[in-house]
Amino acid sequence: MQTTPALGAFAAPATAAAHFRALLAHAADVSDVAAALARDGDPGFVLVDTRSEDAWTQGRVPGARHLPTAVLATGAHGLDPGVPVVVHCWGPGCNGAQRAALVLAEQGFRVKELMGGFEYWAREGLPYETGTAPAVTRRDPADRLTAPLAADDCGC
Repeated sequence: MQTTPALGAFAAPATAAAHFRALLAHAADVSDVAAALARDGDPGFVLVDTRSEDAWTQGRVPGARHLPTAVLATGAHGLDPGVPVVVHCWGPGCNGAQRAALVLAEQGFRVKELMGGFEYWAREGLPYETGTAPAVTRRDPADRLTAPLAADDCGC
């Protein structure tokens, strides 16, 4: 194992590969989720917003289901156990989606966390809804520090 003074030890390549393979099995990228939702037909998962009612009203991903983490703890409320679930909360500084993912996994669901949450959905310039019925759809310009401005794809 190689070490550097500033970074400490580096894992062996096989250990690193196993770690990153596991991360990818449990996390979904905002751009990938948006592309799947934009395709005609079934995206192959249900997107679940785990935030509060106030947060949901403030802004939400079109087509997402609203099931706050506290509600999920009492049951999956109509989610099909055969359909994978992608959960999200506010953003990377919030672990609400991870708590919700744990609850759903313990209930037998296949689940991933949306990396960056609603924050990065909006920061990447993707459409979102606000308010109550009828909802208003908004789309803000992409944050130049979080999304490519001249392309739909960051190339990663």
